[in-house]
Amino acid sequence: MNPRENTTIHSRAERRLGVALWARLARFYERQIRLASAHLRAWDVSTAQFDVLATVGAHEGITQQELAERLLVTQGNITQLLDKLEQRGLLRRCPEGRTNRLVLTDAGRRLHDDVVPAQEQFQAQQFAPLSRAERQQLLALLRKLQHAQR
Repeated sequence: MNPRENTTIHSRAERRLGVALWARLARFYERQIRLASAHLRAWDVSTAQFDVLATVGAHEGITQQELAERLLVTQGNITQLLDKLEQRGLLRRCPEGRTNRLVLTDAGRRLHDDVVPAQEQFQAQQFAPLSRAERQQLLALLRKLQHAQR
């Protein structure tokens, strides 16, 4: 069955399986967000702030618009996040014409270099019960579902 087609699933068992998958994925996601938030508290960083630090750190000079698109958030949300990080002295907006290019300050770079590897390790541990092949398969399946939603 092509996931892009507008098809109706007639089997009750298949519909119930769909709900079970959705519920399991939602519970897993919510738990992971809580665990990640608790882990990031040691650096006084929220998950959203971590996303900004990690993305700007990997793409110095990214525009505010590009960052919002990468993180799938609105301009209003990204503005609030950037305001907080700028107030903490972790990030700078560098005006360039009508856009802002984003760069980490020295303090932001030090935090990035500390928190990103720690968060990578933490997340790797969350998926450690799966074999490498299973992790790769899960990633491929999630990508397939994501692409089918477009």
